[in-house]
Amino acid sequence: MTDHSRMQLGRVRSAPDPRIPPLARYVATPSSAPGNADWFSRVASWPMLANDQVGDCTCAAVGHVIQQWTTYTDQAPVVMDDAAVLAAYSAVSGYVPGDPATDRGALCADVLRYWMSAGMATPDGGPDTLTGAAALMVRDLAALRHAIATFGNVYTGIALPLSAQSEDVWSATTDAPGSWGGHCVPLVGYNETGPVCVTWGALKQMTWAWWAAYAEEAYALLSPDWLRATGTDPAGIAWAQLRADMAAVAHA
Repeated sequence: MTDHSRMQLGRVRSAPDPRIPPLARYVATPSSAPGNADWFSRVASWPMLANDQVGDCTCAAVGHVIQQWTTYTDQAPVVMDDAAVLAAYSAVSGYVPGDPATDRGALCADVLRYWMSAGMATPDGGPDTLTGAAALMVRDLAALRHAIATFGNVYTGIALPLSAQSEDVWSATTDAPGSWGGHCVPLVGYNETGPVCVTWGALKQMTWAWWAAYAEEAYALLSPDWLRATGTDPAGIAWAQLRADMAAVAHA
């Protein structure tokens, strides 16, 4: 079995941020979603983004989303580096490189607001700015599947149990939520077994029962560029309302 016990976490545990509106405000969720979704197979490899040394998982997850999106939408993917991710983590959390006492983690919602306002610096390019985020109820599996299938990913906060340190597939549900700590991962697909996420530079399968036991917050990330590139009509989303809401959220 894989030993993840030395890996870093870094998500400050929190309920979903009420300032981020629900996805249903902008798009209707159909009663069913595809049986599976795979928005990860084209990605050649996932960088660690310093999450084996620093509790920057909330920002590493953003780096993985940017790499994933651009793999499917651009001629060349934007592969984030440690420096850009750590700079964002420092800006959001106050982390001072080299000072472990300042490595306290961050709130998922704070990272999303930073991404929407300041943008994530990218290697050899301008900042990547998130168009919008919308909250999901973590146990509404139909909405979760629909969001992953449509928008490519869902940005999530999970309360990792101790059992997750040694499982190749996150499946055991006997340990208490958060007995290891808080973690942030993007879901980049799902199958009959459950969601597939990116963590610590690799893909990780979890079961649906595990997700229901340990998920605490989930946000759909909305990008018109992604929808156009994947053949979905972005006109079905209330973009004007979304942008107005996100302007308020980003500066809350």
